[in-house]
Amino acid sequence: MSNKILLSLATLESYILKENFKGYDPFDGLMSPIFKLPILRNNKLIRFGFQQTFRRIPFNIRPLLGIKEGLNPVTLGLCIQAFTYLAKVFKETEAFYLKIINKCLEELISLQSEGYSGSCWGYNFDWEARYTRINAYVPTVVATGIITNGLFEFYKHYNDDRAKELILSSTKFVLNDLNRTYDKDGNFCFSYSPNDKQVVFNATMKGARLLAQAYHICKEKSLLDLAEKTVRFVVNHQKNDGSLSYSLGDARTWVDNFHTAYVLDCLDEYIKLSGNKNFAINFKEGIDFYINNFFENDGKPKYFNNKTYPVDSTSAAQSIITLTRIGRKDLAEKVLLWFIYNMQSNKGYFYYQKHKFYTNKISYIRWSNTYILLALSYYLSI
Repeated sequence: MSNKILLSLATLESYILKENFKGYDPFDGLMSPIFKLPILRNNKLIRFGFQQTFRRIPFNIRPLLGIKEGLNPVTLGLCIQAFTYLAKVFKETEAFYLKIINKCLEELISLQSEGYSGSCWGYNFDWEARYTRINAYVPTVVATGIITNGLFEFYKHYNDDRAKELILSSTKFVLNDLNRTYDKDGNFCFSYSPNDKQVVFNATMKGARLLAQAYHICKEKSLLDLAEKTVRFVVNHQKNDGSLSYSLGDARTWVDNFHTAYVLDCLDEYIKLSGNKNFAINFKEGIDFYINNFFENDGKPKYFNNKTYPVDSTSAAQSIITLTRIGRKDLAEKVLLWFIYNMQSNKGYFYYQKHKFYTNKISYIRWSNTYILLALSYYLSI
């Protein structure tokens, strides 16, 4: 193990624990009390515009706007997964990590969204998306899918009944509360949240992964059948070069690093858990496109397939995870070391984004730090 990587992990872990898993988020601008004013509470144009502009400001004015650090359920899910890997890597401190995992799990159980068919989670802030509004703690398949993926890794290693029950319960949210968009063959895409009908490929793939993981636990074949239908919906829209746009049916036709990697990770997990090899060629073509289009020679991860900047912390973290997953630890290490040398503060946390002429050095707990913690821990565990 590289001493540089181990030092990076130690300082980042210390920072996250010191912050008690709380922090700011790139998209938390609407938590400001000014958005409780009548004129701002419901004006979508102002809210969306402010949120998109606010996350691009390279200095932190949140305290001036009354925005407090928050506890995001996704942060807890990422930490459960990361500390599960670290407990297996560093056996001498396994009890310490299990204590942290139990704390995160208890918090996660208390933060479940209420009023839905099963266990589910949303972000701790209002989010004005381009095509919908998702208020604080309204659950999404993305948040729920990231969290249950962490729970699944914990369950696999420690056979924890709490994690098992949360995963199985979450399938009821996915199957009963999300909307579906069907194609002519009966394949479908899960909506992002219960409030919309967006066709977002990485979102529905997180639903497919959750169903496959639940099948692995309970052997209920209907879960696998439904997972196959949404996987088939997605791969049917894969382009000839192996790429996949962010969404279907709206303006979000870009191809970016981490959403591409989300799809590939979920597809790989589905194939492994289901034993269905019919989509192996789609996975290979997607991986070939990913490796050939999202990395510069020095390991710098590109944001888009045709544009490098901004170099983003989530892109870097997910790159390290995906590359490690497919056995490309050589390239994963290049990405990891580039990010450590260029984007880690001497206080342990990682910067948000590096642009061509400046760096946004704000520390974001979910987007940057816990995601990089997961990437580091997973890299070391393989």
